[in-house]
Amino acid sequence: MSSAAEQEAVEAVVGEVRSGGTAAPVPSADGQDVHPGVHPGGTGHGNGSGNGRENGRENGNGNGNGSRQLTGLLGSRAVRARTRPGPPVWPGSSHPLGARFHRGPDGAAGTNFALWAQGAEAVEVCLFEEDGTETRCALTELTHEIWHGFLPGVRPGQRYGFRVHGRWDPWTGARFNPAKLLLDPYARAVDGAPGNDYGTLPPEVYGHVRDWPQQYIADTVRDDRDSAPHVPKGVVVHDDDDWADDVRPKTPWADSVIYELHVRGFTMRHPGIPEHLRGTYAGLAHPAAIEHLTGLGVTAVELLPVHQFAHEDHLLRRGLRNYWGYNSIGYFAPHAGYSSSGTAGQQVGEFKRMVRALHAAGIEVILDVVYNHTAEAGELGPTLSLRGIDNRGYYRLQSDQRRYADYTGCGNTLHAGRPHVLRLITDSLRYWVTEMGVDGFRFDLAAALARSMHDVDMLSPFLAVIAQDPVLRRVKLIAEPWDVGSGGYQVGAFPPLWTEWNDRYRDAVRDFWRGSLPDVRDLGYRLSGSSDLYAWGGRRPYASVNFITAHDGFTLRDLVSYESKHNGANGEDGRDGTNDNRSWNCGAEGETDDARIGALRRRQLRNLLTTLLLSTGVPMLVAGDEFGRTQGGNNNAYCQDNGTSWVDWSLLSDPSWQGLLSLTRRLLELRRAHPVLRRRAFFSGNPQGADGLRDLAWFTPAGAEMTERDWYAPAAAVGMYLSGRDIPGRDERGRQVTDDSFLALLHAGDRPVAWVLPGAPWAASYELVLDTAREDQTVAPATRHRGGETLTVPARAVLLLKVVD
Repeated sequence: MSSAAEQEAVEAVVGEVRSGGTAAPVPSADGQDVHPGVHPGGTGHGNGSGNGRENGRENGNGNGNGSRQLTGLLGSRAVRARTRPGPPVWPGSSHPLGARFHRGPDGAAGTNFALWAQGAEAVEVCLFEEDGTETRCALTELTHEIWHGFLPGVRPGQRYGFRVHGRWDPWTGARFNPAKLLLDPYARAVDGAPGNDYGTLPPEVYGHVRDWPQQYIADTVRDDRDSAPHVPKGVVVHDDDDWADDVRPKTPWADSVIYELHVRGFTMRHPGIPEHLRGTYAGLAHPAAIEHLTGLGVTAVELLPVHQFAHEDHLLRRGLRNYWGYNSIGYFAPHAGYSSSGTAGQQVGEFKRMVRALHAAGIEVILDVVYNHTAEAGELGPTLSLRGIDNRGYYRLQSDQRRYADYTGCGNTLHAGRPHVLRLITDSLRYWVTEMGVDGFRFDLAAALARSMHDVDMLSPFLAVIAQDPVLRRVKLIAEPWDVGSGGYQVGAFPPLWTEWNDRYRDAVRDFWRGSLPDVRDLGYRLSGSSDLYAWGGRRPYASVNFITAHDGFTLRDLVSYESKHNGANGEDGRDGTNDNRSWNCGAEGETDDARIGALRRRQLRNLLTTLLLSTGVPMLVAGDEFGRTQGGNNNAYCQDNGTSWVDWSLLSDPSWQGLLSLTRRLLELRRAHPVLRRRAFFSGNPQGADGLRDLAWFTPAGAEMTERDWYAPAAAVGMYLSGRDIPGRDERGRQVTDDSFLALLHAGDRPVAWVLPGAPWAASYELVLDTAREDQTVAPATRHRGGETLTVPARAVLLLKVVD
């Protein structure tokens, strides 16, 4: 059916519903019951002819002749609220976007408001007092599709939002509705106090009639009830912090160790953090939290989303909330729910103090950012910000412009190929670097941002702008190199400057240790920096962010305790979360009192962590994995804001997990001390001298180098030799970098294996540095072994030997 035919059919159904009296009356803002209206063509219901945008501007309130919205089927009653006349609005400036407090003409203090809204006919900035009284001020100046004005006397702390007038025509993608108060996309703080933090999504916050009887046309029926009492407001913020007292760690990529954590989940149960600070930025800045990070030896924290986010309707209906935060609505505002000091702008200062505290401890701050979609979901989602400002301008739409192109699995996709959307994203990124002090970003579903028209394009506007930006090209950039659309899987394809989450590393290492053996070739590439993926265009081994677990999926402990997901608490009947866990429960599903299984699981954890931290590339740990955090088998705990997801610090006092923590610290100390484990260039695998010694070599248990046949076959036992003699590059003083050499023996088999240690030219003798078969990992075994000697490698274990002569 064509769009026109579908539109006619929908109008017929709506008319039938109205005539039959089956539609529930909708109360307007002044308390009278009226029926919702459909405005499929946006034809206008004003007082005559004329251009709605121009007449609205001349009138100063958007209600002039030809205005298409305020006099819709519900009439102007629909957007009438407790209001009072606004202050005078001076012309102001179209730059910068958002609300910026400063001295205006004649030194008058006030705030400049500027909003890009290409298709709008009028824009009002709405100021709110504590009792909810609203003052509306028309922005009558329009420069390059930016509506702007300066309001003298408006100071920091002022709560505000926008109302945008224009056509309601879902058939062409136009979804303007001035009854809906819209969050400023550039708001630097959101007053999201409990009870008004998107913790409810009542029908009033939808631009369409959410509960219209025929759901397949509900998105075409405009809802004219006022949403202002039900949504958080932006807050005018002024902060002239110049960061003069802050010293960024600037850790080189090759030396980086990333620690992924959730601000709330990491601190909620920490006994050393005062209770009133738990779950907040101040809690993460507390010495007790930082002490764990520095004692572990990580160099950067990667924070799950801290942009202001909203909760999904389907979760709220089930009594749940979005915990992870991948549902952004404010790209400049620190999430208000993580503030201990207030939500009227205080969250900005608290976030900055957290960054300073981490920097002072030598720890960088990387933000997980979600610019691929917003919390407004698909056509049946709420109208909170961009949809009401200019739906067609911000989102990718299908050829049927009622529908959204969804490359994210979240209902919508921001159109990052358009200049104003690109400006929003890059302005946000620069703000977090220059004014909030962060050191880098991990881009959720980055492939969606790299799409041009439809296909992923590594020459896309988004990637091109980042590459030339003098601020952004100098910070850490991490891509999640896929999305859910066709051709979205792009591991290894992002250009120089970018590092990538390497899920092929995750899968190969998981498969090896669960006994589903990959070819040695695949495992070998992953352990040595994934040169098959990244050795092009000047990229380095640190282009690969190596990880075994992340926020989504099993925790490390659950990876060796469960073979199936246990997501019942999410309320989705097991439909959510991957079934491709690549896990092994070691003989029993879930927790068990069997001491033998418990010991095997702890050994497997030591094997996995050791493999990760000895691999070339940038390792990423997940908070709590170093001491046995569990989610009870839930592999998609995105809506579990409770003990399921929060780090359980009581595990630190359990002797069963102290060995794992000790091992993690030892491995990170070893990695920090040995540049051969932090190479800045790929291995060549070629002889580096007359003696035939290679910088990287692979061995079988027989003590012989692997042949091509071995390389392409599965194997449960793999020896990896790393030469410290021939490390490419020089140190900061121009000296050749040299280091010890190491032999790592990885054995995933269920029985011990006799292993002949390679002799000359590889080594005359070795010292055993690490043995994961041992429960006690506080000290090194330090036993000596000769080259050519046969060493018994225990079942399911990693042995690391250092060449001593």
